[in-house]
Amino acid sequence: MRARLGVDIGGTFTDLVVIDDATGTARVGKVLTTAKDPAHGVEEGIHALLDEAGVRSDAVRAVVHGTTLATNALIERKGAKTALLTTEGFRDALEIRREGRYDMYDLFIDPPPPLVPRHLRREVPERLLADGSILKTLDEAAARRALAELAREGVEALAICLLHAYVNPAHERRLSEIAREVSPGLSVSCSSEVVPEIREYERASTTCANVYVAPLMARYLEDLERRLAALGIDGQLYIMQSSGGTALPPLARRLPVRLVESGPAAGALAAAQAARERHEPKLLSFDMGGTTAKACVIDDGVPLVGREFEVARADRFKKGSGLPIRVPVIELIEIGAGGGSIARVDRMGLLKVGPDSAGADPGPACYTLGGRHPTVTDADLLLGYLDAEFFLGGRMRLDREAAHRVVGEHVARRLGLDVTGAAWGIHRVVNENMAAAARIHGIERGRDLRQYPLFAFGGAGPVHCWQVAKILKVPRILIPFGAGAMSAYGLLAAPLAFDFVRTGRQRLDRADWPAINRLFAEMEEEGRALLARAGVAPADIHISRIAEMRHAGQGHEVECAMPLGALSTESLPTITASFENAYRALYHRLPHGVPIEALNWRLTVSGPQPSTGLSRRSEPGRALIRPPSVHASRTAPTTTGSARATKGARQAYFAEVGGFVETPVYDRYALHAGAEFAGPAIVEERESTAVVGPGARCRVDDGFGLVVEIPT
Repeated sequence: MRARLGVDIGGTFTDLVVIDDATGTARVGKVLTTAKDPAHGVEEGIHALLDEAGVRSDAVRAVVHGTTLATNALIERKGAKTALLTTEGFRDALEIRREGRYDMYDLFIDPPPPLVPRHLRREVPERLLADGSILKTLDEAAARRALAELAREGVEALAICLLHAYVNPAHERRLSEIAREVSPGLSVSCSSEVVPEIREYERASTTCANVYVAPLMARYLEDLERRLAALGIDGQLYIMQSSGGTALPPLARRLPVRLVESGPAAGALAAAQAARERHEPKLLSFDMGGTTAKACVIDDGVPLVGREFEVARADRFKKGSGLPIRVPVIELIEIGAGGGSIARVDRMGLLKVGPDSAGADPGPACYTLGGRHPTVTDADLLLGYLDAEFFLGGRMRLDREAAHRVVGEHVARRLGLDVTGAAWGIHRVVNENMAAAARIHGIERGRDLRQYPLFAFGGAGPVHCWQVAKILKVPRILIPFGAGAMSAYGLLAAPLAFDFVRTGRQRLDRADWPAINRLFAEMEEEGRALLARAGVAPADIHISRIAEMRHAGQGHEVECAMPLGALSTESLPTITASFENAYRALYHRLPHGVPIEALNWRLTVSGPQPSTGLSRRSEPGRALIRPPSVHASRTAPTTTGSARATKGARQAYFAEVGGFVETPVYDRYALHAGAEFAGPAIVEERESTAVVGPGARCRVDDGFGLVVEIPT
């Protein structure tokens, strides 16, 4: 078995990559996402890609998969009918939230409603104290009555979140046993298993989200495994987690909330590996697909990892307007700005783009699949950035007249512009939206993005990176070879990994070090056992520790690295220095004379880092749209210059020169290392198109990546 396969399902396209470990070559493919049955598109794409790559299905030793299924279920409210059991008196914790307003000046804010409505939330008599001791024993008879009532309501899933269960899970575990006795087919999640840490609202919200999507994810993974077996693929299936590690299907079924950001995480991992290969200490990942755009800060080859994020935000730019999910996640900003994002003129006469998307069905108007609204892709086609005859390598022809019609009818006419002006407005608005989101992402993390080169990928990322980079004032742009399927590459760069957390409040100047060591030992033992069952040798296991600390009296924590081995008072200077460095990086100052306390202790156990060889030259794979048709292969010429790589020229719009200009078009597969050319230019490959503006200097580096120097 010699091949590995990565499959990333996006909102519009499903990207695939297969790497032959024997030769190091890679093939990429792209299919329209089958939203009603995502596994069908995956099956179709895998079958065609393996066939073209000449890889037998029984040679695939691993399939790594990233999906937005859980995210979409939470946003669209298409999960299971879910109930909540909680401690008596805490029924409305989900509704009360944090008792804060995410916009204090908006009198009409409307946060997303809880996943569990009030009539499906039940209280049970029981009470634990903050140290885990039992103040009031669990009333099992009352619990059975509540569960029987919920069964009559037709509940499919049950979240159990009791006060202080993160310290003592006994009552939650007993309730879980009773629930399975009363309703054997019920899907059950306990907060002590999903997120065993302090803060009641976040713990309840995360547990409800986990069980809300659990039945859906279980059915999907079972279907996917069945389809892989039918294709003759016996290799292990791995699922990408939001944290950037992979997990086996049993854990993915039990804790599906950890998969919510699996697709975007894969793109960030690809950018991180590129940063390491290129020795770039700073990099800004910019991934724009058909439905969303994502930005992530990469420092020293590692993406930032957070411990909480929000889904289903009422206001995409305002923290606190969504449902909090308390799990490890690669920190990125995600907005509804993609090639399929719909443009419209609002009632105030302002041009808006997104966040709603035409997706894969019906898609942009130019796809001629039933789309009737103008999208970013329609605008890009009218501006000359896309070739109607070479979209996805010619596997799909775009209809320029359809794009012209919808942009004219829905945007140009209402704004009093010509169609070109309206298309440029759509292109510019979506670029400004993405740049603003990226800038906010950097500011919130204390980063100056003007020092970060832009790593652009995704189907639409290279089309829009020039304008986004100019707005952000970054020093240069890096566009990898095979940019259109880079997230699928990132899946193959992810190690098998598991994250653990325990709450244990300790003041460092009088810490109970044996208790802290016991917490870390307990988490490490559990993690090593999981990796051992997955076949990872003990010598290949990597351990990292994190503590969430704050100054006494503060309400929020910062993360700092913890040393390995047994901790004691001798470790205090190292731990203190780690905290102060992290605190100063975020706030630029330190309060003096205030003791430090730790709240949560985290540990990550991971296997070896896979080698994907992203800098190797990959072959253009087959791009399939709708039913598979005859395929065509391309052979790259041996020229090392750029002149012979020119495919031709076409009119493309650049505001810098006042309108349309004759722009050379280069064949990406004919541009070899060392080739140089100047902007304006368009560089086409099968899965994406790069647009470079006037005044830029471009070169192809040794890894076949396109480096664009932006004039100051």
